[in-house]
Amino acid sequence: MFKIDIVPYTLKFKRPAGTSRGVYLEHKVWYLCVINSEDRSHFGIGECAPLQDLSCDFSDDYEKQLISFCRITEEKQFVDSTLLKNYPSILFGLETAMRHYQQGSWQLWNTPFSRGEKGININGLIWMGDFAEMKNRIETALGKGFRCIKLKIGAIDFNKELELLKFIRKQFTPKELEIRVDANGGFSFEDALEKLNQLANLGIHSIEQPIKTGMWEEMAFLCKNRSIPIALDEELIGINNYYEKRIMLNAITPQFIILKPSLHGGISGCEEWIAIAKELGISYWITSALESNIGLNSISQWCSTLNNSLPQGLGTGSLYSNNIPLPLEIKGEYLWFDPKGTFPGLNELVNG
Repeated sequence: MFKIDIVPYTLKFKRPAGTSRGVYLEHKVWYLCVINSEDRSHFGIGECAPLQDLSCDFSDDYEKQLISFCRITEEKQFVDSTLLKNYPSILFGLETAMRHYQQGSWQLWNTPFSRGEKGININGLIWMGDFAEMKNRIETALGKGFRCIKLKIGAIDFNKELELLKFIRKQFTPKELEIRVDANGGFSFEDALEKLNQLANLGIHSIEQPIKTGMWEEMAFLCKNRSIPIALDEELIGINNYYEKRIMLNAITPQFIILKPSLHGGISGCEEWIAIAKELGISYWITSALESNIGLNSISQWCSTLNNSLPQGLGTGSLYSNNIPLPLEIKGEYLWFDPKGTFPGLNELVNG
């Protein structure tokens, strides 16, 4: 028998994290501790990390809903993914806490990454800022050895952003450096095609969510144009039914989808997205969604089971000043996990 303790925690960003939806200074999360009723040393930890302005399951009553679903899970003694499919951040927290509890180890899956034998290739993430800030962040990422970088665009003048991209291309060809951009729905449909063509001239690998969600016909037109490959991200949020997923992907037929378990249905929901995408010839990669190291560890270890050769978006673990210490480390352009590493502070987390 197990019970579930809920531990609220507020993560503090080292520096303001800018997106097209605003600037993050902190991020409230909830840790779920699945604990054996007779032996507290047998536990599993998962993370619920909804984003207030993005997650489909976030509301003012989020904590009440979380408590209710945890009590139901205690009664059933298993995680009911069908019941929780419309609450992806809660499902992700519960299913990963249970995975940890059942494995009895932070080595959640048996893969070369989880055994500490192989790293996961990741992209360098360049946050929004003014021209000078973004230029400095780009130079820092390149200096660390990243050969795939992702720029969040839409915060400054588009011509300035093109100038940044041209600055990179003067130093590195598309074969030497892959550039991904994320517009977070910031383009209007009327000028999207022109902007995509300008980006295509710079050898951009792909663009995430160029226009707002819900504009399926317009997005499908941009995907068919193929001036630059399009990846869907926000478009997937809130679509948690298998048949609705298939209808949407069939209607838009993007080149890529980007999966974040906290936003897109937990581990089980993302595996459903992957199965549909593969049938339709759509590629994908995995990204974390501003979780702490607890959630990042679960996502990265699950990601390592997929054998996806594309660079993944798993480099967000260093964003916080008060992150939960776990033996995750970025070396060059690879994320590594050390199963023999130490886990300071976790007993305090579990035991309050």
